[in-house]
Amino acid sequence: MPRKYGKKAQKTVERAMHKRKRGTLKSGKKGGKRVKSRKQAIAIGLSEARKKGAKVPKKK
Repeated sequence: MPRKYGKKAQKTVERAMHKRKRGTLKSGKKGGKRVKSRKQAIAIGLSEARKKGAKVPKKK
């Protein structure tokens, strides 16, 4: 069975989760507010991975 996400995407999400735990992950382009939600941190990580060209399924 093929993988849904690539290793590059996994690392990007992992980095976003780590930032969220430290309290340094922010939403939006110009800073925004701190991210507290786990789901939101994962979404930000996947979005960054998409921009980098990692293997991530398209948004629905």
